Amino acid sequence: MKIDRRGFLKIGGLGILGVAVKPVIDVVSKVKLAEASAKKRVLVEKRLAMVVNLKNCKEGCTDCINACHGVHNVPDIANPKDEIKWIWTESYEKAFPDQEHRFIGGGMKGSPAILLCNHCDNPSCVRVCPTKATFKREDGIVMMDYHRCIGCRFCMAACPYGSRSFNWRDPRPFIKKINPNFPTRTKGVVEKCNFCEERLAKGLIPACVESCKNKALAFGNVEEPNSEIRGILRSNYTIRRKPGLGTGPQIYYIV
Repeated sequence: MKIDRRGFLKIGGLGILGVAVKPVIDVVSKVKLAEASAKKRVLVEKRLAMVVNLKNCKEGCTDCINACHGVHNVPDIANPKDEIKWIWTESYEKAFPDQEHRFIGGGMKGSPAILLCNHCDNPSCVRVCPTKATFKREDGIVMMDYHRCIGCRFCMAACPYGSRSFNWRDPRPFIKKINPNFPTRTKGVVEKCNFCEERLAKGLIPACVESCKNKALAFGNVEEPNSEIRGILRSNYTIRRKPGLGTGPQIYYIV
């Protein structure tokens, strides 16, 4: 195909324009990427987590359990089948089966460990819930919407930590003193620890942390380099429950 002088100049002009515009496009693209990265940092700059110092946790003490269950209207049902628990204790061997052996020292063998929902980075419970009744907030708290829960218990089956309880019966008759500031649940729904999100909204720390006289519990933002919890994690060796499962549990234990 023959190209006359005018056509040749047009093609040349377009080529020069393309060369000139490309750096501008590159700059704009980089700016947009930087803005997107900044937005992403804003979304993840607050990641709430907890540290449990088992060295400070006194055997027989139930202050944190009583405080949590009292604030959240957790029923006290004696029958283990119907038990509802947000925070509880189990032996070290049961809590950390992949980090236990028969020669373990340090007084850990048989000692109680405080357990609660791990508020995982990659929560398996959230993935399996068909109604989105359980969901993860941007600050990492794994929440429950009791009105959406249909009682299928898929989340209980998916949770490898046993952190969820099902209300087989109406729990309200088993609550010694109802806290009017927190909703009671009904028969047929699942419940668990919520990191005291209702207290956090008021600028308060979780009830379990506040009640612990032995300073065995610490709570805060692990994404903040100067936070108390980051300092504790930097200066202590910590373990987590079943980390090999890939759920990213956010309860850290000092042993």
